Amino acid sequence: IMDIVERFLKYVSYDTMSDEDSTTTPSSLKQLELSKELVKDLKAIGLDNAYLDEFGIVYASLKANVDYKVDRIGLIAHVDTSPDSSGKDIKARIIKNYDGKDIVLNENRNIVMKVSDFPFLKNNVNEDLIVTDGTTLLGADDKAGVVAIIEAVKYFIDNPSVKHGDINIAFTPDEEVGRGTDNFNLKAFASDYGYTVDGGDIHLVEYECFNASSASIHFEGRSIHPGSAKNKMVNAALVAMEFDALLPKDELPSKTEKYEGFHHLTYFEGQCEEAKTYYILRNHDKKILARQKEDFYKAKDIINAKYGYELVNVTIKDSYENMKEIIVQHPEVLDRIDAAYKKLNIPYEYEPIRGGTDGARLSFEGLPCPNLGAGGYNFHGPFEYLSINQLKKSVDIIVEMLKID
Repeated sequence: IMDIVERFLKYVSYDTMSDEDSTTTPSSLKQLELSKELVKDLKAIGLDNAYLDEFGIVYASLKANVDYKVDRIGLIAHVDTSPDSSGKDIKARIIKNYDGKDIVLNENRNIVMKVSDFPFLKNNVNEDLIVTDGTTLLGADDKAGVVAIIEAVKYFIDNPSVKHGDINIAFTPDEEVGRGTDNFNLKAFASDYGYTVDGGDIHLVEYECFNASSASIHFEGRSIHPGSAKNKMVNAALVAMEFDALLPKDELPSKTEKYEGFHHLTYFEGQCEEAKTYYILRNHDKKILARQKEDFYKAKDIINAKYGYELVNVTIKDSYENMKEIIVQHPEVLDRIDAAYKKLNIPYEYEPIRGGTDGARLSFEGLPCPNLGAGGYNFHGPFEYLSINQLKKSVDIIVEMLKID
């Protein structure tokens, strides 16, 4: 029988990096290896109805053990890890009773996680941590969430006298590349509302996220032999830089926090004849996001007017919306969280997500779905770590939320 730490270490041993350039479902077929293992593990704890569907989503459910109507609750986590950092051959290490000092992740490569860089490490003093060797991410995002959900449901299976309603589970692929709920079967999931367990510090609960859009920009230059290019050549790569310079200089991820939105250049490919750029646009406020979009169209118009032809083409697409708009209409979803934290005497506060979760899209598809933490920090990079103490507490919180007194 695996304990919670063994389960986590087992799951992070699977390389499940998703691939934003892939057209397959899931985007990387290696995600299926962990998903297949999760079906086995769910059946091993007593969920005989666990299965993997054709889209790579794992579903399972534990039926209510009361004969009266109660809320049907869903729990969701994702199996993939971010393409931002390697998830292959993760070398996890446990630090017992963390002392609050800098952590040497890799002595040979002089990779050190410094408290000066990550001051919130002070919040983890005296906790047991799992870290990497500084060459890969850890995978707590979101295998910690997967573990927390499985352990919480296992509690009810092992303690059949504890009353609960229907508990529905889903483990999705491709959340990190924005496709986690593309093929989500809400009918099969059969829940009144749900919770993603895809956050960090357990003392932070999230029900607000960005409104998200993306902008694809195409630049059509005029390539002329440089020896005879005067007053004729238009270098598309240089114009792409010129376009970027027309956007607000302080609305960048590196200069914003909390409720401040941003635009972020994530891709640039260019030569004289043609250039392409890709931006993500984020804001908690739809009206301000609309203004951000307008900034892109204005920059396009300025450059096209300057050069006298349709040099720049801008295509903007919406990705997801701020789930707060839906969550506030269903106070019972947050009331359940509040009651559990108070019962366990665990302090918490609400924090806006500077990103999105599967729950953002699901909320607008009819499943109100805020986000809970499972004790991970520094996601998407080699300084990612997990608090074992908080992971265990996240299980307690989920169990308390699902109990019927």
